Amino acid sequence: MGSEITDEALREAIVRHEWNQFQDTNNEGGRAACQGNWPVFHQMRSAQFRTWQHDLLASYARDLDDADHEGRNLITEKYGRMMTSTAPEEYARNIKPYIPALSPDRISRQEQVIAQQVAWAADFRARYPKLGQAMRVLTTSEDTSAVTSFETYLRGELGTYSEATFRLYESMIRERAEVSPQRNITEETLLHTVRLGGFDSLAEAEDAQR
Repeated sequence: MGSEITDEALREAIVRHEWNQFQDTNNEGGRAACQGNWPVFHQMRSAQFRTWQHDLLASYARDLDDADHEGRNLITEKYGRMMTSTAPEEYARNIKPYIPALSPDRISRQEQVIAQQVAWAADFRARYPKLGQAMRVLTTSEDTSAVTSFETYLRGELGTYSEATFRLYESMIRERAEVSPQRNITEETLLHTVRLGGFDSLAEAEDAQR
């Protein structure tokens, strides 16, 4: 994908590419209901990618293309990595040997990013409790075999990024944390989410929650 493609077209191509990989992801117990819900998938992933700049979008699009060429599925790997918390024995036996290992340095850098994003998510939930209630549980300590937290999901996703993509993502989070006031990426993502759902603001969406 060249630099001439617009950000909107690039986002749409990424979401469609992820969806195609998602369709090829095997779920224990059969096909998951969310694998048949394109509108919700499109809304949630598009909202996230609307917080990304062009160079990060382009780098992740290359990751997806490279994965196809290598016979890998980044969505499958993402959910597999989450199992290190939700199903550790199965992860060790059936997942870990077959996915790329992360270096100690990469893990350390990811954990710094994750800590910042968990803090932002907690802040958002405190200010918008009704919308927060509809989100995933927050921390890995809350994981169960049936429930995956925001923290664990993020750890799984970041682990699939190439070094080039993660470096750009890491820089984005650092830049958002260093400005005053900080730019809370959870808040911006949820704002895009509710706007795609027909609301004008987070406050309007919060008020509409039961």
